[in-house]
Amino acid sequence: MPEHANTPCSAHAAAGEHTAAGTGPALVKFHAPEIVFGEGSLVEAAHAAVRLGAVRPMLVTDPGLVEAGWADELRRHLVDQGVEPTVWSGLTPNPKDYEVAAGYEVYRAQGCDVLVGLGGGSVIDAAKGIAILAANGGHILDYEGVDRASMPIPPMVMVPSTSGTGADVSQFCVVTDTVRGSKITIIGRSLVPDLTVIDPRLLTTMPDDLNAATGLDALTHGVEAFVSRAHNPLTDHHALRAVGMVTGTLVRTIDEPLYMPARATMAQASLEAGLAFTNAILGAAHAMSHQVGGLLDLPHGVINGVLLPHVVRFNGAEHPDPYVAIASTLGLDEARGPAAEAVDAVAARIDDLAKQVGVPRGLRELGVRDDDLPRLADGALRDACMSTNPRTPTREQMIDLFRTAM
Repeated sequence: MPEHANTPCSAHAAAGEHTAAGTGPALVKFHAPEIVFGEGSLVEAAHAAVRLGAVRPMLVTDPGLVEAGWADELRRHLVDQGVEPTVWSGLTPNPKDYEVAAGYEVYRAQGCDVLVGLGGGSVIDAAKGIAILAANGGHILDYEGVDRASMPIPPMVMVPSTSGTGADVSQFCVVTDTVRGSKITIIGRSLVPDLTVIDPRLLTTMPDDLNAATGLDALTHGVEAFVSRAHNPLTDHHALRAVGMVTGTLVRTIDEPLYMPARATMAQASLEAGLAFTNAILGAAHAMSHQVGGLLDLPHGVINGVLLPHVVRFNGAEHPDPYVAIASTLGLDEARGPAAEAVDAVAARIDDLAKQVGVPRGLRELGVRDDDLPRLADGALRDACMSTNPRTPTREQMIDLFRTAM
């Protein structure tokens, strides 16, 4: 985990400010890859792969990116650089343990050396999983937890095609355990890619539902990173900027999908949210979402959109002060009143945005049953993301929180 002092989130009333006894963390480390950002930057991924020593790079992508033509464009850029890429797209959303194993077998059989991930969070997480196995062997589920992969992994270049997951800059890898029907989280500094290339053009081919889901994921990253126990002044700035960008821009990208300034803003929001959460980690919304997603194989961002308002109210009941800064970022009048009012206003604004982009109104609509709640609660309490949530729930409180979101 990041080496931050565990300053309670209630100790910061505004970005970068700490109150009373809180003087800020004594030591802050901020991890980030090299970043190339801009319209038309896709070619830079090929240059970067060669710079990192690629001779036979593995291009990990998915069928949607192949159909949209982006995989072929990047493959041509790689060939133009004199390398022999292997393109592998055997993935479904929410990468499965057996899919990561299959990708690794292709990597090994083709003698690949550098991983290039072109896609959303599922593709990028799969590429990270393949990298772990390439260097460490075994089964991907062996590496659940923090810093379990000890051997240095191959170089990684990531090209995100969605605006929300932040996986291209993060130290996280999330994989579905198909036996247990849950998601595992792998965390390690080595999982921060060497380079991310962010070309907003790629966002224009996202379906509306994916656009909405990944945008809400970025919003959740920003909110949870800001209130995290492991937040620090470096992460606070990125977290708040992401929150403001998503709430101000996401709807326009759905209404005007080819309007590039809005796409660029959402690409930056995803980046800023990713930089925030990979260093501050996350909280209860993600711990809960991982369980629902693993159980039902549903889009992660959609689940976050359902859960986040409820988690805001739960955390804000004990630690309301950080939500004043979030309310101010959102331009809410309640930022000038009692902190408890700011909590409710932030939750309502998030709920309103989720409605605008078509998120279901509760977990029941997603297929969660009352009988599932104890199992989901137990999994959430074990999830690594729960360790930095500002409020530590009991098992009964976690069951009740899931029930409230039904």
